[in-house]
Amino acid sequence: MDQFARRRRELFNRINSFIWSEGGEGEFNDLCLETFRYQYEANETYRKYCDLKGVNVDGVASWRDIPAYPSDGFKKSLVVSFPREKAVMANITGGTTNPDLRGIILRDRYGRELVLSSNRWVMGEYLFPEGERMPILVLAPSPKSAPNMGMAVGMAETIRHFGSEGSGFFITRTGMKTGALLKAMKEFERKGVPVALIGSTSAFVYLFNALRANGLRFCLAPGSRIVDGGGYRGKFGERTRGDYLRECHEMLGVPDPFCVNVLGMAECSTNYVDATLRDRVRGGGGGRRKPDLPWARVVAYDVETCSRPLPVGEVGLLRHFDLANLPTVLAVQTDNLGYRTGDGFEIIGRAQLVDGKVSRVPSHRPVGPMGDRKIFSFLDAYMKFSISRHVSRLGKEEAFCPCGEVIEEMLEGGRPPQGAVPPTQIQGD
Repeated sequence: MDQFARRRRELFNRINSFIWSEGGEGEFNDLCLETFRYQYEANETYRKYCDLKGVNVDGVASWRDIPAYPSDGFKKSLVVSFPREKAVMANITGGTTNPDLRGIILRDRYGRELVLSSNRWVMGEYLFPEGERMPILVLAPSPKSAPNMGMAVGMAETIRHFGSEGSGFFITRTGMKTGALLKAMKEFERKGVPVALIGSTSAFVYLFNALRANGLRFCLAPGSRIVDGGGYRGKFGERTRGDYLRECHEMLGVPDPFCVNVLGMAECSTNYVDATLRDRVRGGGGGRRKPDLPWARVVAYDVETCSRPLPVGEVGLLRHFDLANLPTVLAVQTDNLGYRTGDGFEIIGRAQLVDGKVSRVPSHRPVGPMGDRKIFSFLDAYMKFSISRHVSRLGKEEAFCPCGEVIEEMLEGGRPPQGAVPPTQIQGD
């Protein structure tokens, strides 16, 4: 085993253990610096980038000073910190800034395990903090239909660790299985069984439009939750985030705290989730924000030079520092606008150029759940049509129960188990 392979294995085992031990700031900083130095030596693309910026590797003493590789760079170069022949996982970048320019993110088996491990921790902590299984209805393709879509792979793992009977995927290559989705939702509503609905914001918006047009709505059981992500930055069309949250309650009977947004991107291994559901279950509250994670931080930097970290509340470009990015680069500079909160951050939108400069006012151009390319836009339009067609078929005798009363608050509970034990360490390369 060569020195890079040995160092990669050792870093993997330490990072994976750190994720599940919730280690402190000092250990986080040390692991970040060791990972950065390893990636500088092992990753030719990243090394050239650092050298062009005149970075003194030995002079970097804090994780905040680690050079961040731009997210657009992944669309132009293959950015890997391991031998390419060791790749076992490939994801396609989002392409929302330029839909015709997409990149491939490769991960080796260590990287794949870190993706699954970190997001299993996040799902248990923020989406299923009660420690109980429930039906998970996913408004996204399955890994069989979309093997290179990170959300598909992640949701399959979420169902495996947290889902119960009746869980499944409801989008195929030909559109949404709207009839099956509505039937499942209606049956769980009738039985009083809480469900988790997970999908793109746009899919929920289409569903709300169709329900309203036909005078229908759900009253899902208390404890049900809606999880949206992928395409919602500040607005979807004319809807603000506040509009969307109100419709979750009006159309499905799910109150604000149980509606959580997920921020994920192919260039980073970790997903970030609103803390509202966890806070409500545990009897606390800190406002809508995405908290820091033991192994990851997100910092806002000034839009002019992207070199100055900003104080709490000031809008800037978000930069991710993620130890789970072992197979690529630890620090990634995004084109998302957001700001720091007391213990985390919030995203407000995608950055846009105005007169050649980055504006603090985000772009509100809506993006469909599958991106902007023509074939995906066609499937997006078909999904919208499919939802409207199936909902309009429902006779008034089949109408969903009206949400005539406020959903009861869930009982306060203690800190539940994560729902899965941490993976064992990997011994060989």
